[in-house]
Amino acid sequence: MTTPVTGLDREEEILWRSLIEVLVRLPRLLDEQFTREAQVGMTEYSVLVALSEAPDGELRMGELAQATALSRSRISRVVDDLVRRSLVTRRKSEQDARSSLAAIAPAGAAVLAAAYPGHLARVRSLVFDHVTRSEMRAMTEALSRVLVALREAAGDD
Repeated sequence: MTTPVTGLDREEEILWRSLIEVLVRLPRLLDEQFTREAQVGMTEYSVLVALSEAPDGELRMGELAQATALSRSRISRVVDDLVRRSLVTRRKSEQDARSSLAAIAPAGAAVLAAAYPGHLARVRSLVFDHVTRSEMRAMTEALSRVLVALREAAGDD
């Protein structure tokens, strides 16, 4: 038996449309800034961040895909591009020859260091300057529940 589909009520519609617009506009604005200031896009920046935060500055490709919410094929293409630009290194795992490890290179760490202050200022001016601490807590709680559902739907841990 299927549940009948009902339309969104006014509040749901406003939230949904606002969320979609944020999901489109925010990455575009951040990507423009990264490209202008660090010659990397937001996706590449997120890969560099994930690697910089990893133990020893390296992750298996599958772990990196999960950390950045990218598909395995997409993460492979992004890492290959970063390797060509000497921002990341890639090597076969010594424990499992089928696995590859990506590691942040010194040039990648330099890109992060250069881009971070501008990125922080931009995130603050675009997002955090417009919400109160209590709104942040409520948004964090709500988005955490949505993320759990999204990860379950995608089959992620």
